[in-house]
Amino acid sequence: MLKKIRGQINAILASGDMPTRRPELKAHYESNVSGLYVIGDLAGAPVIKLAMAQGVDVIEHIAEKPDAKSGDPGVYDVLIAGAGAAGLNAALAAQERGLRALVLEKNKMANTIEDFPDGKWVYAEPDASPPKGKLWLDGARKEDLIARWRQIVLENRLEIRTEEGLASLEKQRGGFVVRSAKGEYRARRVILATGQRGNPRKLGVNGEEREGVYHRLYSPRYYHHKEILVVGGGNSAVEAALVLAEQNRVRLSYRGSELARIFKDNERKLDEAVAQKRIELILNSNVKEFSGKTATMEIDRGGHRETRAVPCDYAFVLIGAELPVKFLKSLGIRMENEWNGSLLRAAALALATLLGLWLFGGHAGDAAGIPFSAAPPVAGALMAAGALGALLALGWRGDRFAWLGVSFLAWYTIYGVKSPGAGAEFWPFRHWGFHLLSFFGRPATFWYTVLYTVLMTGFGIRALKRWGIDRRDKFQIWRYVSLLGFQWIFFFLIPEFLFQWAVKYQWVGAQLAGDPQFAGQAWRSYGLIYAWPLFFYSFFYDPHKIWIVWGIFLAFVLIPLFALFHGKRYCSWICGCGGLAETFGDRWRHLAPKGRASIRWEWMNVAILIFAAAVTLAMLVKDAVAWLRAPAMFGLDTYHLYADIWLVGILPVTLYPFLGGKVWCRYWCPLAKLMHLFSAAYTRLGVSRFRIVANDKCIGCQECTRNCQVGIDVMSYALKQQPLDNATSSCIGCGICVSACPMDVLSFGPAAGAKLVHIQPATAP
Repeated sequence: MLKKIRGQINAILASGDMPTRRPELKAHYESNVSGLYVIGDLAGAPVIKLAMAQGVDVIEHIAEKPDAKSGDPGVYDVLIAGAGAAGLNAALAAQERGLRALVLEKNKMANTIEDFPDGKWVYAEPDASPPKGKLWLDGARKEDLIARWRQIVLENRLEIRTEEGLASLEKQRGGFVVRSAKGEYRARRVILATGQRGNPRKLGVNGEEREGVYHRLYSPRYYHHKEILVVGGGNSAVEAALVLAEQNRVRLSYRGSELARIFKDNERKLDEAVAQKRIELILNSNVKEFSGKTATMEIDRGGHRETRAVPCDYAFVLIGAELPVKFLKSLGIRMENEWNGSLLRAAALALATLLGLWLFGGHAGDAAGIPFSAAPPVAGALMAAGALGALLALGWRGDRFAWLGVSFLAWYTIYGVKSPGAGAEFWPFRHWGFHLLSFFGRPATFWYTVLYTVLMTGFGIRALKRWGIDRRDKFQIWRYVSLLGFQWIFFFLIPEFLFQWAVKYQWVGAQLAGDPQFAGQAWRSYGLIYAWPLFFYSFFYDPHKIWIVWGIFLAFVLIPLFALFHGKRYCSWICGCGGLAETFGDRWRHLAPKGRASIRWEWMNVAILIFAAAVTLAMLVKDAVAWLRAPAMFGLDTYHLYADIWLVGILPVTLYPFLGGKVWCRYWCPLAKLMHLFSAAYTRLGVSRFRIVANDKCIGCQECTRNCQVGIDVMSYALKQQPLDNATSSCIGCGICVSACPMDVLSFGPAAGAKLVHIQPATAP
């Protein structure tokens, strides 16, 4: 049972993984191994121009360090593994900055581009950004591009050793000892620019290693009048099948029921080739063996399986590339979302911390009459400090479960002590936690709001720089300015200061300021922007009629109207809950749960919306229907405990660093679901003004999907040029997928003949 529960928890925690994981990197592309950097394809540079820019950027960072130059002729300042776009540009930049660099390449220079089919055009996207560094890049055939690069390498006399890959490295004081199959080198710093395309994924079946079975297509014009099998369902496989079908009999085998991730133009060409019987498409098929001139496949015929042998002079298995995880881990590099450590140990230490705090605060009355309550407070403090210190120490050593424990303790404490009133705090803080964190004449609730605003501001400025300023993206600049503005004005200054001043100085008029029903409820000013059911208490606890009228207008007039034009963009432009997710949670947005299972989990906010509506209705009619009074109060208390504290506070913020920032918004927020229902209905009626559209330039790099905080497979929409809206997804309109796309594929609108919002692309300074 325990093993099953642990497996389910691990599955949830790993749900943010992309099909291809990346190394865990800090600022300036540095891995967890100090002095070891990762750039290029491995670091998420999906196009050549961006890989080149990373090569320059990492050298500029290294060159600024006081110990950038070793001063020892036997030690290279920088050793670069990989002679592709990123590695070559890094070597050129290092030479320009006076750093001594060595490049090791296990194959040929620019091997990935060398492996392109003959005559393939290499694009210099994105057009808006000029190439960075000395390496030449412009739209050209692969042969012309490689010729120019070779000329640049010769002219600059770069020290490059091909057919000599990095085998291992050893971290030593002052640098690294790097070993290859041909020698040993010492380097101050190491840059890994090996990419992943040199590691083709394999089927793992008998005969796959025989002559005639290949994992790359080099010269398709070489093959004439042959029986050819292409295995794969991506663009590379489809394009290979199309070009081979010009002079051969081609079969395309794919394990799925449809080719869901191919370009629209490729889909059209494939349909034509299948209709003309130039290609036989065999779906739901798996190759089991290659033998002689035959390939044996198992085909699922919708309930029964059949075995089929097809003639096969040559086979091309084009099913993508494998990340060299084993190699990376041999170098000491950690991968993203790598769950090391022990869940049980982390839980035990977290519980020990809370027990220590219970003993520490037991003298305040909560532990009266309970064993161990007589223990001196210092014993509890030492126990709590020791357990928390152990969690922190384990975390620093790479125990991710320990960090989960630390995060839970932090947010359980923050939300557990901020409930005002003696004994209202959570165990073990009852009777002392709220008082402890109420200082300078202000209650703990005020300091919670201060902390919330400070967190949003600090991380918001960082996110604004990342997505807005650095990319010169006006949309993101205004979005983060909006989030911070609403937080400061409507969720901090008004409820904590301006409301009281408005009453004191009668800014709202003498009559309203003198009405105790209005003047004594500053907390209701949160309802100026937070609509029901997010601000669940709009109509409870004796509200003044002005709050009732505004609450109805906001929830049932303004919000539906807003959803008509902007979908769920309230979540990413206005809401304080969404604001914390978009700022504090931005660092981990790529860890948002993905896949069909994670989408199915979204039923939970439907349940909470229904529960919120039921409790609200019961509360409104309880005075007229006597038997509803007890259930209504029970429902209210239940909603307050689980929705208002656990689901909006403790659990989602605890999980921000592990499941991205939109846990509450995506899975539990009833207002988000209400807006989703409105927007989806408008879309189906054909009147919605909100959607994201794609052009035909998608390269399948997955940057859009990776950075979606609500786990949408945006790339599948882009590949098919299918509009992304709230009828088919839980999109919140944050626009990060638009900003992250290196090919300017995505944009908002056009809907009803007009663009809703224009994203300003980055331009050269």
